[in-house]
Amino acid sequence: MEFGDKIKELRTKNLLTQEKFAIRLNVTRQAVSNWENNRNLPDLELLILISSIFHISLDELILGENNVNNMTEKLIKDGSKTRQAKLNMITTLIGAFLLLFGCACIFIKTNSVEYIDTSGILHENFYLLPIGFLFIIAGLIVFLVTGIRFIIDSVRNKK
Repeated sequence: MEFGDKIKELRTKNLLTQEKFAIRLNVTRQAVSNWENNRNLPDLELLILISSIFHISLDELILGENNVNNMTEKLIKDGSKTRQAKLNMITTLIGAFLLLFGCACIFIKTNSVEYIDTSGILHENFYLLPIGFLFIIAGLIVFLVTGIRFIIDSVRNKK
């Protein structure tokens, strides 16, 4: 049974009109109508409220009689989108850290003083330049890969 059919069945079994049901959920009657006609689906907070109003478990409300319906597919899709968004955020933060660390290395190198001590040894922190450029390049690669993956995922989701 589809989610819309399940909502309609529960609502009519409890002698609620769409208007009364909408008032209890603090939504519009049109929202309830859209759910019942499978044009739209409620978010997770409303699902919890609906299950408490009808005194049924979320499993029974979401899964219904068969294992997969449109609500189950929506929740699975939303979960994968959330994981992808977290991954994109983490990789963006890593890329930003690499870029900032690389810029800091180059800044320190340009503002440091080289000197020769009394025994004739040159003291210079030359290693900061290649390390700085390495981190900048790594940060740019992370940003590039994240951006390309985002574009590819956007194209796939449109199909």
